[in-house]
Amino acid sequence: MPTNETWMAKVEALAPKEQETLLGTSLSRRFARLPLWLSHPANIGGFYGLLIALALLLPYAFGDQNNEVWGVQWIYHTSLLLIACGACGFLSLVMISLSKRHPMAPPRQLLYPMPFVGLALLSIDRVGMMDMPSMLVWALLLLPGPVYVHLSWAPRWRLLCMIEDGKDPFVGLEVKAEDNVEAEEMVGEDTEMLEVVDAFESE
Repeated sequence: MPTNETWMAKVEALAPKEQETLLGTSLSRRFARLPLWLSHPANIGGFYGLLIALALLLPYAFGDQNNEVWGVQWIYHTSLLLIACGACGFLSLVMISLSKRHPMAPPRQLLYPMPFVGLALLSIDRVGMMDMPSMLVWALLLLPGPVYVHLSWAPRWRLLCMIEDGKDPFVGLEVKAEDNVEAEEMVGEDTEMLEVVDAFESE
């Protein structure tokens, strides 16, 4: 098993665009620092389910519906959340292993507010202010985590495993850094041409 130093050396040796594909944004970079067995998509999915379950403590504890048995109900729903989100993460990994798809940026503007909206609607429902459709509430609470894992983390985890096994998952798929050096040598000191090349590469 490669050491952490060897692992980081392999990642740092890649082209910047490949490093961005592997490490992603701040959230994925945090998960990438974990051991691969711990950052398995099923574990990340289950972790999201646990976060949602912790957020449900207050609505369950202070709601009017069956308040005397809220603890039992919360534990039951927490178990369902952990199993469901973990199973979704494992299913995503199976699908990614078959499709070989690379990571995609999840629609953050849509996904990030969804749990907060779902929690607000659940709180309104639990305190008896207004009846909310349970399917809508649970969809808002549950979808963001599995969607993020499926689009972003499961493909990224597969690439990280390939890197750890000594394989290059970017063969024939990415433009290497040497191509950028050749372009700079061709245009010489023409700064305007370099800006055009940089703009073209960024697109």
